[in-house]
Amino acid sequence: MPAFPLISIVIPAYNESARIGATLQQVIACVREQGWNAEVIVVNDGSTDTTSRIVLDFAMHSPEVRLLENPGNRGKGYSVRSGLLQARGEIVMFTDADLSAPIAEAERLFAAIRNGADIAIGSRWLERSRQTHRQPLYRQFFGRCFNLITRMVMGLPFHDTQCGFKAFTRDAAQTVFQLQTIERWGFDPEILFIAIKRHLRIDEVPVTWGHDERSRISYLKDGLHMLREITIIRWNALLGRYNGPVIPIAR
Repeated sequence: MPAFPLISIVIPAYNESARIGATLQQVIACVREQGWNAEVIVVNDGSTDTTSRIVLDFAMHSPEVRLLENPGNRGKGYSVRSGLLQARGEIVMFTDADLSAPIAEAERLFAAIRNGADIAIGSRWLERSRQTHRQPLYRQFFGRCFNLITRMVMGLPFHDTQCGFKAFTRDAAQTVFQLQTIERWGFDPEILFIAIKRHLRIDEVPVTWGHDERSRISYLKDGLHMLREITIIRWNALLGRYNGPVIPIAR
């Protein structure tokens, strides 16, 4: 592999021993079939199971894979930030460990980047026919309500802020994630809010997506946390915390 890959794929992982092996098999198979010059970074978020060991074992025969360890359980937002800021690619992306959006769909995000976008975000709602396994109705209801509130309060013009399938140019990732402050589930609206404030171009791209019944998010409990975090984001904006300088990180 050349010194610097063109693409970095970041996978945050917390207690994913039951599926991280299969996930890496699918991702590496896709990388090789597509001929992507890519690295795959798994960020272990303080797992108490064998997630790290599985990833390290996999990396022994797949040089594209490397493991990053968080200092304990810090949250998905922290994991994504850590992975993307340490990524070496010119295009960097993150995807959930359940691969609800098949990794081959990343080519749709990369195409948007090649066509001039700074950030490309996957959307489950632009083309609903692309949903292969829909969420239960109650999850759809709470998810759409949260997205509506987020759009109204934060002025985000996107159909789907929460889809865990997003890609960035290296410069855009360095800008957005150095300024990110939210470390858990509510980080998605923050990074989009920062990107708009920094005048970055964001393209929303319809992707194939299937709900995984093992999803850990609770729309009642985590939704309340996210609403609190939206308030924090607005407060941060008033204090000018998203206007600070960004220092490029060497690869």
